[in-house]
Amino acid sequence: MTDISGINSEGDHAFMSTSLLGTEVEPMYSGATSFMRRKYTRDLTEADVAISGIPYDCSVTGRSGTRLGPRAVRNASVNLAWAPHFPSGLDVFEVLAVADYGDLVFDPGQPMSVPEAIEAHAKSILDTDTAMVTLGGDHFVTYPILKAHAEKHGQLALIQIDAHSDTWEEDQQRIDHGTMFYHAAKQGIIDPASSAQVGIRTHNDKTHGFNIIHAPWVHEKGPEAVVAEIRRIVGDRKAYLTFDIDSLDPAFAPGTGTPVTGGLTPHQALTILRGLEGLNIVGADVVEVSPAYDVGEITALAGATMAFEMLYLLARQKQAKG
Repeated sequence: MTDISGINSEGDHAFMSTSLLGTEVEPMYSGATSFMRRKYTRDLTEADVAISGIPYDCSVTGRSGTRLGPRAVRNASVNLAWAPHFPSGLDVFEVLAVADYGDLVFDPGQPMSVPEAIEAHAKSILDTDTAMVTLGGDHFVTYPILKAHAEKHGQLALIQIDAHSDTWEEDQQRIDHGTMFYHAAKQGIIDPASSAQVGIRTHNDKTHGFNIIHAPWVHEKGPEAVVAEIRRIVGDRKAYLTFDIDSLDPAFAPGTGTPVTGGLTPHQALTILRGLEGLNIVGADVVEVSPAYDVGEITALAGATMAFEMLYLLARQKQAKG
């Protein structure tokens, strides 16, 4: 039941909804804060996409705190949940059936079991033919999620928007948020030649075959040129999209563990994401939101906005398939 203000008078759409489709307007300051007010459910029978949180931050090399990222991003997303996508005007949730699957629960006292738990969590969702948009957690969580996606879809292209390459070499495989794409490439999970790393502004002696679009190049050439380069690199390959919030300059996203100055603006990031429409994106995540270092929830809001843009891309993909 909706009153003349457009606000659903029952509230708590996250629990009260009888459908995964549609948008219900609720007050931003109250109610259950699922992602974008989507229904909390583990029943994915009717779902196109599952939002899932991975509250893990034990592989960080700097400041911890990203285990609180999924909760912060969900809380901030209520600021976006009342209106259609801008600037397209598309009501994403009239097109895309989206469920909030909740968070993965794991035993922090058994750290070596966590990667396998994350992979099994992703596999259980993908086995239902439901796509995933994941909220981190530190960036290591992308690695086991990628493994599950590659098992389903084959070797993937990676579109990585980040301040760091996360391809530093190591002699043994550790649980680390700075080395996982080195291992993913070596293991054939992702194809570096068809992958783009965007916004990089930390030095790494080796590219390992990845196509790197450094942050200064983005600033000099503009986001439209970045989009053209990504589309050239990825082509029609199945791609996984990962957005590290530290890709944004800390002026716009201070709430992260390893901030690096000279980063992207939100406008640049949004333009790049929107420019990916039409690519064959099979999964996506937003990681490294660390609310303890945030100011006025601006980092969490940026993370929620990027995740919403990912849903927009998947909605357009569904429309294109008819």
